[in-house]
Amino acid sequence: MMTAKELHEKILVLDSHCDTPIFLRRKGVDIGQRLQTGHVDLVRMKEGGVDASFFAIYVSNNWEPFECTFKALEAFASVYDMLDKNPDKVALATDAKTARALKQQGKIAIFLGMENAGPIHKDLSLLRLFHRMGVRYITLTHAGNNKVCDSSATKEKRWNGVSPFGRELIAEMNRLGVLVDVAHISDQAFYDVLKYSTRPVVSTHSCCRALCDVPRNLTDQMIVDLAAKGGVLQITFYPSFLDKEYSLAASPLLDAYEEAQELYDKDPVAHEERFKQAEKALYELPRPSYKRVVDHIDHVVKLVGPDHVGIGSDFDGIDVCPEGLEDVSYVPAITEELYNRGYSPQDIEKIMGGNFLRLLP
Repeated sequence: MMTAKELHEKILVLDSHCDTPIFLRRKGVDIGQRLQTGHVDLVRMKEGGVDASFFAIYVSNNWEPFECTFKALEAFASVYDMLDKNPDKVALATDAKTARALKQQGKIAIFLGMENAGPIHKDLSLLRLFHRMGVRYITLTHAGNNKVCDSSATKEKRWNGVSPFGRELIAEMNRLGVLVDVAHISDQAFYDVLKYSTRPVVSTHSCCRALCDVPRNLTDQMIVDLAAKGGVLQITFYPSFLDKEYSLAASPLLDAYEEAQELYDKDPVAHEERFKQAEKALYELPRPSYKRVVDHIDHVVKLVGPDHVGIGSDFDGIDVCPEGLEDVSYVPAITEELYNRGYSPQDIEKIMGGNFLRLLP
């Protein structure tokens, strides 16, 4: 019988949501070498046995419409530059077959997702262009309501679900084979997506509301309904979505940290001490363990079986990671924990990548 380590090396491990393009775009970092900052580089991906990762092209709801499109193009360019710089280590993938072939070649498969449909405006020809550029899922919105649907983060809703244009967008995404991602959207929008989509939908980086009661997570009924349409919930590593007690304690510290970081980025000399104090306070708060990620996986499996759950780390998009999952090199800990809890090799292979791969063209 294989050990957990041998199993992890054999299976294709896929992370459905990684925000590394933020760093590539803003800082011009070289992820072909080991970095001392962030959570992801190609060296640590190899060490963590992560064979495929969706790099998310993120745009903010606070940006002006044309700024969204420009910054999305900047992110695309930075990813393509990275691919060109590291042809021996990594390549673009747009389907499951390519990802499996790249694993056999010893290369990492980089998929592209888009986090927030803002760059599309209300022009479906832009959706078709982004599809040609490699995008295989779109998170309909982020932390605000947009032209497509309402966000889980806003108290006031604009559409009470999905907008008329959102219905058109979903239909064209279905036709193209671009997965609809319901992470970040409101509960009403979630059910509109299930109503209007003719294909399975996904949540690329969320958790279970029954284990951590925050609006970004899915209720048990939502998980059941998502699975009934063939969809998959990818469990995120963000501690505030894993554990409610941590979420409540961390909220003011995160606000202080983000404010201090913004000031520090503008003037490091003047705000260095404030940033260090905010960082120290945040990182001294006890974090939930990587085992909590597997608790959420367990919960989904108990509800709908092992065919509708996976992992979507949100690495490089989160300020704090679970204890034992400090960066991408620690991902084997999840396989080991699943193994120790008695999951079969076949089910571990599904959870660690197979379930999401199944939905790709």
